[in-house]
Amino acid sequence: MVARAFAELVMVLHFAVLLFLVVGGFLAWRWPKVIWAHAAMAAWAVLVVVFPLACPLTAVEDFFRVRAGQEELAGGFIDTYVDGVLYPESAARAVQLVVALLVLVSWTGYYLRRRAGHAASAAACR
Repeated sequence: MVARAFAELVMVLHFAVLLFLVVGGFLAWRWPKVIWAHAAMAAWAVLVVVFPLACPLTAVEDFFRVRAGQEELAGGFIDTYVDGVLYPESAARAVQLVVALLVLVSWTGYYLRRRAGHAASAAACR
């Protein structure tokens, strides 16, 4: 029972990480230090898409699922809970591109806001 609860907790954490990947750059507009965690998350996302890397959160979920008497995730977190569930599997590449575009837009906005803030600070000091 406890192992199953931990497996489900890790699944929820995994969804939170994906949500952070999508909106973290925008959160950095308000809380600038968030950009470093978001950059790390975006780098990990690119690595997972480009190379066949196993996500540590999937490994942790699988560990608890086995202890709970369940099977490991057959194709990983994305294949189990996202592809074909939240959008059609045929749209996977388009979704990846939309997420990448959102990250780039959020980072561009972050940069422009920081630059404008520094220009305003410099003007106030004159």
